[in-house]
Amino acid sequence: MAADLLADQRVRAARGVPLNRAALEAEVAYLAGLEVNYSEDEAPTSPDDPNWHVDSGYAELGTEAPGPPEPGGPFERACRIVRDYEFPDDRILRGIYRRDDPLLGRDMVLEGRFLFLRFQMPVRVTDAYDTVRDGKRVWGWTYQTLCGHLEQGRLSYEVVKDPETGRVTFWIHAYSRRGPVPNPLLRLGWVLFGRTLQLEFYRRAGQRVRELIDADPPGDDEPKVGLVIVPRERPERWRDRFALDLVRPGVCP
Repeated sequence: MAADLLADQRVRAARGVPLNRAALEAEVAYLAGLEVNYSEDEAPTSPDDPNWHVDSGYAELGTEAPGPPEPGGPFERACRIVRDYEFPDDRILRGIYRRDDPLLGRDMVLEGRFLFLRFQMPVRVTDAYDTVRDGKRVWGWTYQTLCGHLEQGRLSYEVVKDPETGRVTFWIHAYSRRGPVPNPLLRLGWVLFGRTLQLEFYRRAGQRVRELIDADPPGDDEPKVGLVIVPRERPERWRDRFALDLVRPGVCP
């Protein structure tokens, strides 16, 4: 059923008809059968690996009292925002997943947005943790790219508290490279704009978490089941009506 719906929806997407909610639900369900689109043996072993972009950066989120995280403080609020993937700049990226799926193992469609194109790219959360590292409290999760993604690689989001100073930070650690993309125009577009958009996403992500810390993060009063499209406060834009959806534009190597 899901496969039949997806086959039909890919044709509709090629004609410029936006994906509807039923098709998005079918696409998320379809991801369970996909594999990571690169081998861990190829992962970079140093930041200057010539075959990968290796990135790491952080944003200051605020401070709270030293010691364990404060109930309702910046650390807990940031964890909630990052867990629900509410922080992307919706002009660049949106996330689509089932809210009742556990964080570890969650399949997600990342909707990359550029001009009148929307790229439906699959990822899977392959690690989730709440631990102490170098004396600091670290909460975070990691996703890896699946077959059909434009990229290959993994990305980790972390919220970190220093119990001695109360300092709370948001970290991104990532490695990535362009995946095999059969369409030559998409390959050219990635060469021209992909890296710039990627770095802009990283920069805006930290700003967005910091901005949302002062707001009440959405979601806790919503149903815990069903499809969710985040960020939830995203405005509808006029060009959305004319967008062309490209479902899983990459291929498996």
